[in-house]
Amino acid sequence: MVSREGMESIAERLSAQENLYFPQAIQSDTKEPSQRKAVLLDLLSRDIALFLERYGSLLTSNELREFDALKDDYEINWHLKHLRSIMSPTLDELKSRSVTVKNRRRAYLNRLIHDGQYFSEDAMREREPYLHHEYVGKYQDPSGRSMARPGERWSETLMRRSEEAFLVAKIRMEQQRLGVDERDWIGNDRNQGEEREELEQEEQEEEEEEEEEDEEEEEDAEGEDLEEHKKANVATQSGEMVLDHPDANDSAQSITVRQSEEVTLSVAEIQDQMDQFTHIMQQKFLLGEDYEHIDYSKIDNDETLDDHWQREANHDAEEKYFAED
Repeated sequence: MVSREGMESIAERLSAQENLYFPQAIQSDTKEPSQRKAVLLDLLSRDIALFLERYGSLLTSNELREFDALKDDYEINWHLKHLRSIMSPTLDELKSRSVTVKNRRRAYLNRLIHDGQYFSEDAMREREPYLHHEYVGKYQDPSGRSMARPGERWSETLMRRSEEAFLVAKIRMEQQRLGVDERDWIGNDRNQGEEREELEQEEQEEEEEEEEEDEEEEEDAEGEDLEEHKKANVATQSGEMVLDHPDANDSAQSITVRQSEEVTLSVAEIQDQMDQFTHIMQQKFLLGEDYEHIDYSKIDNDETLDDHWQREANHDAEEKYFAED
């Protein structure tokens, strides 16, 4: 049996932890350390195996020794071996753990790829703006990222442009840190002035269009003829014909390839660059380098992810069997 002094010491130490797990049915009775200690002592006296399952990972190696007298109990012994393998794993256990972690991350990677968001171009560029620029961005037309998108309000466009300016600043800071020639800094290309003028013109048109939409919402619509008449008046006052952006969704949804005098890549070459960038980002995830964006502890300890690899292994074994047959 576990000594009374040992149980008292363990319960006393654990009861001082504020976020200690308790079943929902008794959570209201465990707000104070004295209440938590009483619950822990009760569980130790009733079901040591369950205590080890719930709180064993919080125990020290010396505290685990308190339970060695009960190793004849199969369930208790299993928990003790499991907890000690985590605390002081053997070389074989380390290798096995490494394989398990790799398989779970690979399974989670497949889940992220299927979801389509985490490894989308925009999401990857937000995580690694400079890397994206080196592989893809410097071959793309930057003005496409700042254009208004179909159905987007002007305030949303401005917010997106603010976020874009932040990413551009991060790219330039990295270029400066790495000693990139100033002529190659992002935004320093010879078309920058023309692009700025185009954006300013677009901003003016968008503001006029949004003001017009707000006015139309406040007044009763009198038919399509009245709407066309208003558009004609705006065009006359500005001295030029105001047209909707042709195929705005095409240019806004995807970034076109930059047709500069310096570098021109075909669509196939751009896609190859994008594939390389995506592969690097996936490898970074598998190596644990996305810790600022992903909680690896949840992935590495998620036993449900093992099901994916068990199905894969069974499928591969079946294919090999029928191939040999």
